[in-house]
Amino acid sequence: MTFSHREIIPARPSVQYMEMAFIICHMYGMELRHIRYFLAVAEERNFTRAAARLGIGQPPLSSQIKDLEAEIGTLLFHRVAHGAELTEAGQAFLDGVAPLPGQVAAAVRAARRAARGEIGQLSIGLTGTAALNPIVPAAIRSFGRTYPDVELRVEEASSLTLLDNLVEGRLDVAILRPAASDPEGVREESLAEEPLVVALPAAHPAARGKGALDLATLRDDALILTPRSVGTSLHDAALAACRAAGFEPRLGQPAPQIASILSLVSAELGISLVPESMGGLNVHGVAFRSIRAPTPRIGLAVVYRRNRPPPLALNFAKVARDTARGRV
Repeated sequence: MTFSHREIIPARPSVQYMEMAFIICHMYGMELRHIRYFLAVAEERNFTRAAARLGIGQPPLSSQIKDLEAEIGTLLFHRVAHGAELTEAGQAFLDGVAPLPGQVAAAVRAARRAARGEIGQLSIGLTGTAALNPIVPAAIRSFGRTYPDVELRVEEASSLTLLDNLVEGRLDVAILRPAASDPEGVREESLAEEPLVVALPAAHPAARGKGALDLATLRDDALILTPRSVGTSLHDAALAACRAAGFEPRLGQPAPQIASILSLVSAELGISLVPESMGGLNVHGVAFRSIRAPTPRIGLAVVYRRNRPPPLALNFAKVARDTARGRV
């Protein structure tokens, strides 16, 4: 079965066609240099002018074209007195290879942009409490405006899940609450230190007070926390705050996410210690009170793989740092 060149060459060559073209060139021993020489002669219709345009001698150019014709197995040009004319085979070859130099140039530009972290897909992981800090949406918004050709994919999970995904390469970058137990395979860059506040049932006597609250006055209330296996940093920070206030807290029912924590607080099953930015949720039945100095704090960090992080992740980390500096 035979096909004409117009049947096998699409009007707008795709990536698959580009791959096919390079494979064919490799199979036949061709180089892009041969294609460039051929195109120069085809456009100039003259070997001497084409050689001058290419910056080489006319005899070496003629020799290269003859080599190309030998590889293809047919004449591409008629040598005539006034220059060169394409044969029918030459015109068919021209139709097929004319897009290649432009597409190669575009591929080079795309490769360089990818190396600079300007194109591609970036997967971002967030914990529930990190997502509610104003720095996070501002950083994502700023990154999207700075790098409009990058496709963003955002997912929410626990800090331990996000860290596992980062180490295993299933995630590019994350914003989470760092902990001393985080793996060595990631690099964490601090964005902020956020105060912890007390989340109380709205009917709790301490909810009606003003000013900062002495945490020790809540020693008899059940403390609702995320399990340590889900949120290490917030769990440990809350316990440390209670111990610094002089008491060992009585743990209440655990809750896996910030939304479920506040729901249990609203149901009057206990109190909790949460990052200050959670106060913006305005949950019905929940009041927030600041804690008397020394105020406990919890970190917020942008995290990525220590070993060969993607350029996109490094760009996002820089945008997140710049955003945090502008807001803190």
